[in-house]
Amino acid sequence: MDSKNEKCVMIIDENLPLGIIANTAAIMGITLGKEMPEVVGADVTDQTGNQHLGIITFPVPILRGSSEIIKEIREKLYQPEFQDLIVVDFSDLAQGCKTYDDFIEKMADTPEDALQYFGLAICGTKKKVNKLTGSMPLLR
Repeated sequence: MDSKNEKCVMIIDENLPLGIIANTAAIMGITLGKEMPEVVGADVTDQTGNQHLGIITFPVPILRGSSEIIKEIREKLYQPEFQDLIVVDFSDLAQGCKTYDDFIEKMADTPEDALQYFGLAICGTKKKVNKLTGSMPLLR
C-alpha cells in the first residue's frame, strides 16, 4: 500500500457501548490484516532484546458516525465507482452469532437492508476514501 496515495479508515457507531466499539475495531482490524498482509511490518526488537510482533505500517484513523451514516456509506460502497476499495463491515448480526457457521447461516437468510452496521473499515485511494469520509470527525 502506497501511503502517499492510499488511505485506510475505520468508521464506528459512536452510540455503541465502549466494549462493542473496541470489539468492532478489533474484528475489522484482524480482517484487514488477512486481506492486506503486506501492510503489517516486520517484527521488531527492543533495546533489551525482547521481540515484538510487527504492526500495521501506517495510521488507521477511527472516525465516528451514527448507524444511519454508516448505513449510507455502506450502500455507496456497493456502487461500481467504489468496487476497487477494500471494505470490511461488522454488523449486529455478526456480533450476535456464537459461531462462524451460525453467522454464515444467518447471513444467507438476511437481506442487506436488515443489517445494522456497527462499523466499516475502508482502504483504497485517498481520493475515494476522502470522498466518502473526509468530513467525518475522529472517534474520541
